[in-house]
Amino acid sequence: MESYLFAGVEAAADTLVVEGWHKPGSLTRSSGAWIHAAGSAMLEAGRYTIKPHDQWVWFAVGDGEVKLTWDGSELQLKAEQTCFLPAGDKECQLEIEGQARCLWIALEGPLAPMVVRKMGALLHMPLKQGALPSQMYLAKQIVQVMVRHSGTGDATYQLQHLMYGMLASHWGQPVAMDAMLSHEIAKVVDTLRANQYKDNFSLAEMAAISRMPMETFRKRFVSEVGMPPLSYVLHCKMERAKELLREQDYTVRQAGVEVGMQDPYHFSKQFKNIVGISPSAFMKQAAKPDATIRKNVKK
Repeated sequence: MESYLFAGVEAAADTLVVEGWHKPGSLTRSSGAWIHAAGSAMLEAGRYTIKPHDQWVWFAVGDGEVKLTWDGSELQLKAEQTCFLPAGDKECQLEIEGQARCLWIALEGPLAPMVVRKMGALLHMPLKQGALPSQMYLAKQIVQVMVRHSGTGDATYQLQHLMYGMLASHWGQPVAMDAMLSHEIAKVVDTLRANQYKDNFSLAEMAAISRMPMETFRKRFVSEVGMPPLSYVLHCKMERAKELLREQDYTVRQAGVEVGMQDPYHFSKQFKNIVGISPSAFMKQAAKPDATIRKNVKK
C-alpha cells in the first residue's frame, strides 16, 4: 500500500515506513477534531515528494536532519523540531543528505484548524517549532496505537487522549514523559503557567518552589519533563508570545515585555532562533485571512 504522506513509497509493517489510519466513532466526530492518520519512517539519503492531502499534518524529525521545501520556501528541520504541513496541494518535498527518522500525524475535523493554531502553527504555511520531549513521546505512542489498530475505531478514545495530551503539553500543562508529573515538579510548572511566563525565574527560584536542592531539582525536572528547566521556560515564553502577537494584537515590544524580555532586540533574536522567523514576520503571516486557507483546501 502506498504511503499516505510520501509519493511512490510503500508503507507496510515489514518496511521502513509504517502507517495507520483511524475510523472515528460518532462521539469522536462530535468532538470536532481527531487523528486521521499517523506514521513514521526511517528515510535514507534522497529526495521525497510529499503528496497533496486534505488534513493538516504535524510533521516531526526524530533523528537526523531534513530540508523541507514547500511552495518554493525552504525549512531546515533538525531532531525534535516540527512543523505543520498545511492542507492543500502546494508542492512539497523533503531532501535528506544522510539518514533521518520522521513522524507525522494528520488531523481531521471541523475544529482541526483550531487545534493547529493552539499548537502555535500557522494555517497557511509551515513554521519551524521545537517539540517538547513529552510531545515526541506522545507522538510515538500515537503512531504505535494507530499502526496496531489501523482501519478501525478500536482505539478511538485512547487516540483522543493522546492527542489532547500533546496539546496540553504544548501549553505547559503538567504532562510527564510516561505518567503524571510528581507533586514537586508539577508545582513549579503550575507556578510558571499561573505567572504566564512574565517573570524570569532562575534555576534557584524554581528549585525553591519545589523545595528541593537545586541540582536535585534540575535532574528531576529533566527526568520527568525531558528537558532542562530554563529551556522549558524559554519554549513556553515563545509560545505565549506567539499567542499575544496573533490573538491579542500586541506589538513586538509589548509581547517581549509581557514574557519578561524588556529589550526588543533580545526578544526578537530569541523568537527567531526558536520560531524560525522574526516576530514582525510572524505577525504578517498570521494576519492572512482564513478565507484564503479554506479556498486552498477545497482545490
